[in-house]
Amino acid sequence: MTTWLEQQATVRERRGLTRTPGVRGPRDGMVDLAGNDYLGLATDPRLAEAAGEAAARWGTGATSSRLVAGTTELHMELEHELAGLVGADAALVFSSGYLANLGIITSVGGPGTLIVADEHCHASMIDGFRLSRSETATFRHNDASHAGSLLQGRTQPRALVVVESIYSVGGDAAPLDDLLGLAEEHDAVLLVDDAHGLGVAGSDAFSGRGSIAGTALAGHPNVVVTATLSKALGSQGGVVLGSALVREHLVNRSRSFIFDTALAPPAAAAALAAVGIIRQEPWRAAAVHRNAARLAAHLELEPSAGAMQTLRMPSAEAAVAASRAAAAAGVRVGCFRPPSVPDGTSRLRLTSHAGLTPDHLDHACAVLRHILEETP
Repeated sequence: MTTWLEQQATVRERRGLTRTPGVRGPRDGMVDLAGNDYLGLATDPRLAEAAGEAAARWGTGATSSRLVAGTTELHMELEHELAGLVGADAALVFSSGYLANLGIITSVGGPGTLIVADEHCHASMIDGFRLSRSETATFRHNDASHAGSLLQGRTQPRALVVVESIYSVGGDAAPLDDLLGLAEEHDAVLLVDDAHGLGVAGSDAFSGRGSIAGTALAGHPNVVVTATLSKALGSQGGVVLGSALVREHLVNRSRSFIFDTALAPPAAAAALAAVGIIRQEPWRAAAVHRNAARLAAHLELEPSAGAMQTLRMPSAEAAVAASRAAAAAGVRVGCFRPPSVPDGTSRLRLTSHAGLTPDHLDHACAVLRHILEETP
């Protein structure tokens, strides 16, 4: 085993794919274009206060799984408020967004389920496909007609169409209306991961309430939504939103819910406070889009549906070098290399936040333009 591990490390190093966690300070003065704290709530004192009060009342940990003694009033209230925010009938909170995706896919999957998935689906969904042992077919990115062709003539009694609302690297949006039509036509469930939409997407009165709220998908019996509480909501955890029947099924069949310790009460309280802020302060979501548009215009990039922009790099090594050069100049950016992205598509991901000022953006753009000029 040791020899094999050494060989694997050598191969990663040769291909420029070695990863090490970047350690940041609490407030290090960097212009942050890497993190997913879209609304700036992870450091909001209202969330910290809510988390502190919950820790004092309920303890720092949930103490057990939800079905033993881990469910508190906070969990139930959070589920109620999340369902109301998105426009779903019911919600079930998990201890991470990753586990929420595993939970819904494995509990409805199996030999009787066909999964038709966008080729850009997140790793948590792909792991769910594998663990569910469902027959899985992949359709071309955002190609609803290709997805429809894969549903034609299926033999399985159940089908699941799986997409992200806003894709985590490219920042482009799924054709949700077309996909809902497919789900209705083929009696399938449309599973939408709204991790990068919740808190950011939504128009008019539904600003920040996600990609589903205020649309034909909200409350639709053929639609299930997953999301994380660790991005725009500035906390930790995940959620599955759908019908009361879906919630009841998960409570009884989802292994990543039944056998996992419940979400810690301080995290649940912080997420609950964030839901209230999203309702009361829609300007935060608007600021994310305004900053993303400014970043795209200055760097001559295609506008994003969400907070993310992508800068393609010629190689994994070039992406690493560019991210390090940006950090040295005071700008933190995301560096995406295989296996996070397909071979030959390494890139920098630039994430906009509500708290970025014009000066932050101007400095970041100047740094990135210089790096791009220096990149062969």
